Amino acid sequence: MTTIYVIAVILIFGFAFIFYGKFLENTYKVNESEPVPSKEKYDSVDYVPTNKLVLLGHHFSSIAGAGPIVGPIIAGLAFGWGPAILWIVLGSIFIGGLHDFSSLVISIRHGGRSIAEVAKKYINKRTYKIFLVFIWLALMYVVAVFLDLSADTFAKEPAVAQVSVLYIFIAILFGISIYRLNFKLGPSTVLALIIILAGIVYSLSNTFLSLSKQSWIWVLIVYAFLASILPVWFLLQPRDYLSSYFLYFTVIIGLVGLIFGRNQISYPAFISFNSKSIGPLIPFMFITIACGAISGFHSLVSSGTTSKQLDSPKNARFVTYGGMLLEGVVAAIALSTVMILAKGQTVANPQQIYSEGIGKFCSVVGINPRAGQILGYLAISAFILTTVDTATRIARYIFQELFEIKESLNSRILATVISLVLPIILLNMKLKDFSGNVVPVWKVVWPIFGTTNQLLAALVLLVIYVWVKRENFKHSLAIILPMLFMLVMTLTALAYTLVVKMTHGQYDVITITALILFGLAIFVVIESVSAVRKKEV
Repeated sequence: MTTIYVIAVILIFGFAFIFYGKFLENTYKVNESEPVPSKEKYDSVDYVPTNKLVLLGHHFSSIAGAGPIVGPIIAGLAFGWGPAILWIVLGSIFIGGLHDFSSLVISIRHGGRSIAEVAKKYINKRTYKIFLVFIWLALMYVVAVFLDLSADTFAKEPAVAQVSVLYIFIAILFGISIYRLNFKLGPSTVLALIIILAGIVYSLSNTFLSLSKQSWIWVLIVYAFLASILPVWFLLQPRDYLSSYFLYFTVIIGLVGLIFGRNQISYPAFISFNSKSIGPLIPFMFITIACGAISGFHSLVSSGTTSKQLDSPKNARFVTYGGMLLEGVVAAIALSTVMILAKGQTVANPQQIYSEGIGKFCSVVGINPRAGQILGYLAISAFILTTVDTATRIARYIFQELFEIKESLNSRILATVISLVLPIILLNMKLKDFSGNVVPVWKVVWPIFGTTNQLLAALVLLVIYVWVKRENFKHSLAIILPMLFMLVMTLTALAYTLVVKMTHGQYDVITITALILFGLAIFVVIESVSAVRKKEV
């Protein structure tokens, strides 16, 4: 029964937040009296002290993306739900939560600087530059994958597109009301959500915003550009905060549906150690399920935007470790939509599986399954767009950092435009699978995206380990073991993927970029090991 499944997941995560989260907090000697960059460097654009509930909404929306939905569903279908849920739970607690929390703590103790700048201090300037290039290229995959997924959903579900556009305009008004008109957070939130709910009800029976997928790609590129250059309080933060309520809703409705819906688990717990569509379970289980267990992208959010908005060090565990466990719950719920698939049921794409599952869960509380399905699609869109806008903004930060470009409107525009070039190229290419069939961009890019994303996480854990050794913190074993595990899994997966692609003669821009990333990763590993050895000597 799914009731036992979901209660077990919640209890395990709850104990992890209280005990292991506190253990990490004590390890880094987190103190409420520590200064924070949001107050020391306040500029009303990027550095803005933020209420912890608003920041959790922004952070959670940013890190979630479609990853904790698409990844667990793909892996569950391929290998069975048993291995998938083990990785989600153990990965979130001991690797993902550690990674996210540590990235934030390091950043706030270095003036809100990125994880790459920390690498410069504790390793060397060469590694810093290489790390920046690696991160910047990895972000290009993130933007391309999620732009494609979002445009695909908007083209197929006009109601979802309409509400998502409404969300953007309401978010702008919400940001102005909170930060410029000094309205209270609670009433403003309630009013904004009521307007959005009215928009949902209207759009269920009245759809007029119908565009092709390619048109939506260009619209979303413009949106990503604007979200990158505008002040964080104007669009990015309020949109992510309001979007988080969609995410919370799907979590709550998923939990209610799983506990009270009397759903039977029909899908096999284990299928095979090897999948024709993905590859071997080891290492690809740990690559396919990224954001639901650990994700390198999270470190970019923690050290890129969240560290510039955290109002107190004591809220770091709540926002980052808590945010990671909350994402683990989302991944577990997404996986449950595979678990309840009827035997012999035709499998659709991950977005449809998830949305139909949410529709079933909604029926438990009397909501029409079709309305619930739309809400599921809206939740996915909320996840995706927050990842797109945050990834673009962080790519802009990284580009400015890489070339030491001073902050100004012109520099923000230039860095953002250049950062969107590779995603635009990928999204306008006709990509083919190994059989020669033209397939959506996300299907081709996802394996490389997942591998690159997880490799970034491994490299970040490596930097964290170097920092811990240099600062003489205790319990370094809690970092080195996850770091070694992720390094082995990701380098093996990337090498496997590159060999397969080159064997099939696919020397395209994706393969070339992946080769560059592989080389950069090896360089960072060698330099980091050298830095640790020097410290020990």
